[in-house]
Amino acid sequence: MDQLLDQARSIWEGEIDFEGQRLADLLTYALLSLSGAIAFLVGFSTQDIYQTLYIGLGGTALTFLAVVPPWPFYNQHPLPWLQARETGRVALGTLGLEGISVEVDGQRVS
Repeated sequence: MDQLLDQARSIWEGEIDFEGQRLADLLTYALLSLSGAIAFLVGFSTQDIYQTLYIGLGGTALTFLAVVPPWPFYNQHPLPWLQARETGRVALGTLGLEGISVEVDGQRVS
């Protein structure tokens, strides 16, 4: 049961990488342009505005289903993240910033 919940959680989190974002963007433009062109041509040839609207709406719904859910092929190139640092105050000297002073409204802030 826990494995099933982990899979569902990973689906709902919606993790996609930068290449997946680029692919989703390309699919959005391609599918909407194609469905718009097909809707226009069919509507123009049949002189029926309802067919144009239905084909355009169907293409938009198809694009929505193809792009909005975080499908696994959108996360094929994940980036490795750096480990988190320890929390707490860090002295400026350890960062190599010991000679820096900050002034706000003429008063030195440290």
